[in-house]
Amino acid sequence: MDDKSNKLLLVPILTVLFVMIGYQYICPAGSTSCRFGTGESFPLSKHPALESPDGFRSKFNFTREDLERHVDFDMKGEDVIVFLHIQKTGGTTFGRHLVRNIRLQRPCDCRTGLKKCSCHRPGKADSWLFSRFSTGWSCGLHADWTELTNCVPAVMNKKQKKDSKRRNFYYITLLRDPVSRYLSEWKHVQRGATWKTALHMCDGRPPTPDELPACYSSEDWTGVSLEEFMACQSNLANNRQTRMLADLSLVGCYNLSSMSEERRAELLLSSAKRNLRHMAFFGLTEFQRKTQFLFERTFGLHFISAFTQINGTRAAGVTVGTSTRRRIEELNALDVQLYEYARELFLRRVQYCHQQERQEVRERRREQRRKTKEQKPSQFSKPGEGEREDVEEEIKTVRGVTEDYSSQVVRW
Repeated sequence: MDDKSNKLLLVPILTVLFVMIGYQYICPAGSTSCRFGTGESFPLSKHPALESPDGFRSKFNFTREDLERHVDFDMKGEDVIVFLHIQKTGGTTFGRHLVRNIRLQRPCDCRTGLKKCSCHRPGKADSWLFSRFSTGWSCGLHADWTELTNCVPAVMNKKQKKDSKRRNFYYITLLRDPVSRYLSEWKHVQRGATWKTALHMCDGRPPTPDELPACYSSEDWTGVSLEEFMACQSNLANNRQTRMLADLSLVGCYNLSSMSEERRAELLLSSAKRNLRHMAFFGLTEFQRKTQFLFERTFGLHFISAFTQINGTRAAGVTVGTSTRRRIEELNALDVQLYEYARELFLRRVQYCHQQERQEVRERRREQRRKTKEQKPSQFSKPGEGEREDVEEEIKTVRGVTEDYSSQVVRW
């Protein structure tokens, strides 16, 4: 009877605990995003959200397939990770993590003075990684989704001197808050960066000068003011993340006269969301530790050292007024929508992975208790002891779930 009572008592305890975990995940300590009694919702972003099936508020109808991310990556076979590196998203740091910080049977060979590392499979001379720091810019400087998907297979076949039909390509990328990323690119260009050698290949050819006019006539745009940077209509910094993740063939590549501006924007955003959702993995610059966790969980590869969150970027040091910020958001309206979508998908994937981990831990504990009970029944003389241990385990995970949720977004 006591055993039955204890189990019944655990039901409301677990229910309350689940609500607490959900609340702390969405509304971490110190957050002002949750307003009760004012008619406002408390979504993962600042926009109204709909209720999701698992009890958390969500604007997007993500399926279990969207959240489930696990790749049976065959390091010894022919699988390849392809890193789509979008400018000013923290890709250089992440790229170095890939070649220097993963615990591997055969670590990448990174030699002093060389820009590229050799990331070979165990016992083979072919590479498992396609990235700036492994294969170089083999498909062009900062190649986008359109370029990579049309180029990588042929390049890998050429490098490995064989035409493999069994090779799996797993695309990954990083995204960043659009305003922060835009300001960071402006500061980078202001210091002299150009990316003039980028190919921008689409449907077998680069854009013509009429399709993609230059924003400046000199060698570079050193010293450009933010106002000048924003004034150039053909500035590729505008909506860069959406454009680099979309299939540009769907919109006539860089030919803006092929359809209306509204239709082009609709197709670009829809394509970028679809490609991002179907990628094996993507991370967010603002959530480094969660990015590390999700990558490790997805690929079964583990980093040697933990990622660190560095918010002291050049963009963080720029102060912009409300009107300027609003103008940047207008210029990057597609990126703002894409990032809102990506942020919720990313956080829900992390949440889903944590739930899976906790379930796996509970199942292992139950199996261990069952085996121990069969061997030594006297150790389980107290009714409900195992269930209470599960409750304690849930409480301990709350801090881990919410650890870097707040205070990680770059502030102005």
